[in-house]
Amino acid sequence: MKPGSKLPDVIFRTRVRDEAVGGPNPYRWQDMTTADYFAGKRAVLFSLPGAFTPTCSTYQLPGFEKTFGQMKDLGIDAIYCMSVNDSFVMNQWAKAQGLRNVSVIPDGSGEFTDKVGMLVRKDNLGFGARSWRFAAIIDDGVVEAWFEEPGRCDNCNDDPYGETAPEAVVAWLQTARVAEPA
Repeated sequence: MKPGSKLPDVIFRTRVRDEAVGGPNPYRWQDMTTADYFAGKRAVLFSLPGAFTPTCSTYQLPGFEKTFGQMKDLGIDAIYCMSVNDSFVMNQWAKAQGLRNVSVIPDGSGEFTDKVGMLVRKDNLGFGARSWRFAAIIDDGVVEAWFEEPGRCDNCNDDPYGETAPEAVVAWLQTARVAEPA
């Protein structure tokens, strides 16, 4: 992906709380599309190898959660965290992280991640197909800025993290804001 690219149209299988369902697990399936998430707004999307994994849970997701106010001040309407995990896992991870500002998107089959060219094998870790770390600023479904970690390959022995950190995204937003005509 590169600036100016349109996001692929994908249907995401999500689980949403619905008290009408009743019982101890009041959730129902709800299909969401790329447009449902990104149409008509300026958003940050970041993707990572897996829910509940160390770097993702300790630094990347909490970092985006903490910088939401700053990103909002820089013109961001929403922040989305995507992973090649199912909705059950993503919802429990969001709950465990106490998310209030970042919404999770489950890319359970990796379809979106594959279509943006970021699906890699992590069989060396027992993960199977997962996302390489990337982040993007999306304006109404079109990539405005793209960030990805170096060295993308299958079964990478490293897990680079820095290019896709919230600090890098904020720095880009601040530079873009300064570069805007008055």
